[in-house]
Amino acid sequence: MKEIIAIIRPKKVGPTKKALAEMGFPSMTAMAVLGRGKQRGIAGEIACDVPVSLQAQARSGGMKYVPKRLLSLVVANEDVEAVIATIVKVNQTAQIGDGRIFICPIDNALRVRTDETGESAIK
Repeated sequence: MKEIIAIIRPKKVGPTKKALAEMGFPSMTAMAVLGRGKQRGIAGEIACDVPVSLQAQARSGGMKYVPKRLLSLVVANEDVEAVIATIVKVNQTAQIGDGRIFICPIDNALRVRTDETGESAIK
């Protein structure tokens, strides 16, 4: 089993959830997170209008943090490549800030309600 952690744009959460659900992966955890990459922030990531007078005062220092969404899902080893390909397909815009995907090994899983373990706990 692997945990797939994807950090994506907030506006891409809905399309990503829909695409993964259509593949048979409706379960995930989503969290609002703040962070930044090498670009030091992207003004277009914030859903608010910036008055022209403030835009004229813009500094080249970038933003402290950019709002993103962190998605986490655990899948069987044989499903990893397909899930990653779907996440990339939905989120790739070829623009700075498309996000990152991390793949981590999972030793075991346990469904608390039924005591199922391993892959049966995540299906």
